[in-house]
Amino acid sequence: MSASAPLKPAVKDETLILAPLSLEARAVRSGAPWARVYRTGMGAKRAARAAKLVNGAGSRPVLIAGFCGALDPDLEPGDVVLATELRGPTGTTPCDDPSILAGVLRRGGLRVHVAPLASSQRLVLGKRRGTLRRTTGAVAVDMESAWLADGAHGRPLVTLRVVIDTHRRELLHPLRTITGAAIAYRALRRACALAEEWTRALESREVLLASPRASCAGVERAVEIVARALDDRGAPIYVRKQIVHNAHVVRSLEERGAVFIEDLEEAPEGATVIFSAHGVSPAVRSQAAERELDVIDATCPLVSKVHAEARRFASSNLDIVLVGHEGHEEVEGTFGEAPDRTHVISKPDEVETLKVKDPQRIGYLTQTTLAVDETAAVVAALRARFPDAVGPASSDICYATQNRQDAVRALAQECDLILVVGSENSSNSRRLVEVAQRAGCRGLLVERADDIPPLALVGARRIGVTAGASAPEALVEGVVAALDGLGGVSVSERTVATEKLQFKLPPEVRQRR
Repeated sequence: MSASAPLKPAVKDETLILAPLSLEARAVRSGAPWARVYRTGMGAKRAARAAKLVNGAGSRPVLIAGFCGALDPDLEPGDVVLATELRGPTGTTPCDDPSILAGVLRRGGLRVHVAPLASSQRLVLGKRRGTLRRTTGAVAVDMESAWLADGAHGRPLVTLRVVIDTHRRELLHPLRTITGAAIAYRALRRACALAEEWTRALESREVLLASPRASCAGVERAVEIVARALDDRGAPIYVRKQIVHNAHVVRSLEERGAVFIEDLEEAPEGATVIFSAHGVSPAVRSQAAERELDVIDATCPLVSKVHAEARRFASSNLDIVLVGHEGHEEVEGTFGEAPDRTHVISKPDEVETLKVKDPQRIGYLTQTTLAVDETAAVVAALRARFPDAVGPASSDICYATQNRQDAVRALAQECDLILVVGSENSSNSRRLVEVAQRAGCRGLLVERADDIPPLALVGARRIGVTAGASAPEALVEGVVAALDGLGGVSVSERTVATEKLQFKLPPEVRQRR
């Protein structure tokens, strides 16, 4: 189909793909037989004319697909660029968030860049690549997208371009062009084939945000401790284990100069070392002293409370039953307070096999990030077998864990799916998924927006979104923006509690006046 005549009315659920050149349209049709492909023609004038012709051709999102030239020298032929904005001679056009499509393409083996794309009225070669890169901030350039964007007219707009030529593979060099074109053709065909999964999730939705959600006071304190130490003392600052269980937070601190280590032996003698929010055992503290390390303790005060309770039970000659997940850093630290008298269990049926010195002298503690209902079942089994067992003066379950689980239970009554933003190694995030599932709602853990599998969204018209206590709010905002990019969202919030608690920073990083 050429740009010589208006499009026929769209078939329901039919996706429209605009491809400028015959070669591009051929690659798109080969990969996307499920879509309606419209060849628009090359250059700004043909693109502007095509935009008028596609106006009114249905309400489905518009996907612009084709080739582009690299402006960023790190791009290679076959790399996919999903545009966040289209920057042309007459202004900038925002594109809908393509994060979920980016995730689909990456999982399909393609190298994807989500960044601004420039459009030019003529070929960009030689030194003009660097000039356009500096003036627009774009990573790649084409000759149509900025003008084709007018054809969206309020519909979601996604632009997918595949790099065909680069600084080292200019279009003026035939052999290099042929090689780059073959790579780009295959990548464009592959990208369009993979995009079908994304199209199945395209529709408007309602998003309900859980409140409270995301970072708690203990996490914010720990992250701020590392940030202030870097500001005050400079890089490198060594952190034993992950400061909190979130890969995004860890990466951002690494970029600033934090070095995350598994063992204190990895830090030079005398270096500054920060203990993570999960706490450490007395043995680790002794090791740090022996190596004359300058320690800053970022242990969450609520975890420190559990450690103090373990020491109190041990001094009273009680066997300690620690309800938690063996191998978790918090559990390892608490266990280390009294390793000769502490038993770690995680399930009610493990109570029956416990061997203790005196059944009448039992104390129990819990990992702070467990699910409340799950912990209650274990404690009930403990009390049934050991009626004299004593617990902590107040619940060990973190207030933030409790609040976030309560918020998920509330959302589960209204939603088709709950997305929990958090890392796989985050205990409190995984527990939120389990809480949703026990409440009768589908739950899915995602680290960030591009982890969302589109097929999980099919049929989910009302989606709940929350985040574990170790995940920053920015990741939640990214998930909402990604859902909005599938066809628009209406957003509301469900509040079950208000959190105002703040913890003091340790003296080593407090601001001095």
